[in-house]
Amino acid sequence: MTLNHLQKEFDKMMNRDYFSDTVHPMRKEAFAQFLDLGFPTKKWEDWRFTNLSPITKQDFSLSEIQDAPQDDLDISAYEIEDTHTIVIFNGHLQNSISSLENGVSLMSGLEYLTHKNDGFTQAKNTPFDLLNTAFMDSGIALVIEKNMAIKKALRILFITSSTKNLMISPRVHIDLGNASSLSIIEHHVGDSESAFQNESVFVSIGENAKLDHVRIQSNANTVSNMANIHVQQEDDSHYSFFQFANGSQLGRLNLRAELKGEGAYCRLDGLALSTNNQHLDHHIIIDHQVANCISHQNFRSVLQDKSSGVFSGRTIVRKNAQQTDSHQSNKNLLLSKNAFVHSIPQLEIDADDVKCAHSSTTGALDEESLFYLRSRGLDILSAKNLLVQGFVSEMIESVKHEATQKMIQSHLQNWLNSNA
Repeated sequence: MTLNHLQKEFDKMMNRDYFSDTVHPMRKEAFAQFLDLGFPTKKWEDWRFTNLSPITKQDFSLSEIQDAPQDDLDISAYEIEDTHTIVIFNGHLQNSISSLENGVSLMSGLEYLTHKNDGFTQAKNTPFDLLNTAFMDSGIALVIEKNMAIKKALRILFITSSTKNLMISPRVHIDLGNASSLSIIEHHVGDSESAFQNESVFVSIGENAKLDHVRIQSNANTVSNMANIHVQQEDDSHYSFFQFANGSQLGRLNLRAELKGEGAYCRLDGLALSTNNQHLDHHIIIDHQVANCISHQNFRSVLQDKSSGVFSGRTIVRKNAQQTDSHQSNKNLLLSKNAFVHSIPQLEIDADDVKCAHSSTTGALDEESLFYLRSRGLDILSAKNLLVQGFVSEMIESVKHEATQKMIQSHLQNWLNSNA
């Protein structure tokens, strides 16, 4: 995707008469900054193990009105029980088949901008966030007022399905008021022949509020999926995040959580299953800015064939963040001699009264365990599958929403059956 092609698509975006010109200055500023930075290269420290050629060597076009569903959309194949669902198809919100629970306000990006007095959070120093701001085409905001406990999980279903090379740029704001709670599920699916989805999510969690965030990345293996998630937590807030990734040719999670209020708790977990030539990336930053906060990172990957992965987990403890408690773990299971993973756990500690630790392991299936299982009558494939299930079961069981957990278990079983 050349910069000249992007410029042409940007000019098309600016000429769309159904977008408000209120955000035009914001788009122009972001695109100018992106052009100055360009796409990351392997000379950039945080991108040295990420090959962006699936994005940079193809030209992607904006999703037009004709790329929205022309007939009634059937989403039964993606059903998750006990959820309300917001449907976004090729970047187009499908109001007619979306539902919300009382207490959740769904706003457009422009409505949310007005709601925040033209001052909503943006990320200005990361190229894919800048690209998202320039091209954001499906901006929504979920606002939960203070003291609201939303009982039923809310799912955002992103469907990417087209024979065209589409570039889709969802922008999501999640704003929890003080003492409110919400469970949200991002569900990314579709059968596109080729697409580039570049999503930015901004999460604001008020005092004593709680957000349970599950992200399921099961795009077609011809799609590139870039997720940029920014979290800000206030006093005594609670944020738990789990990503299950088994889709996309190139999938990368960039997540930064800022613990800005004392007593904040942040738990980030992830499980990636990759095969063929897939590359699944996790770049995590937890920034402890004040005292008495707790954070955990626990990411695991299972890699088959010539697939590859990255875990880069950074915990920052600033000078004033005394009595921080932070733990970080990364474990990777290689099922092929040609699979590989880069694990980069990092601690940056400027305080002296802290409890911080990190660990990383990468290896193949244990031969003694395989021998033991085979001696009890299991064939080699059944024995391997059982060991893989044991490796990942703890991760999947951490998903609190029962129907979502069952669906992820089903994805795991299908993956094992396909890659036996």
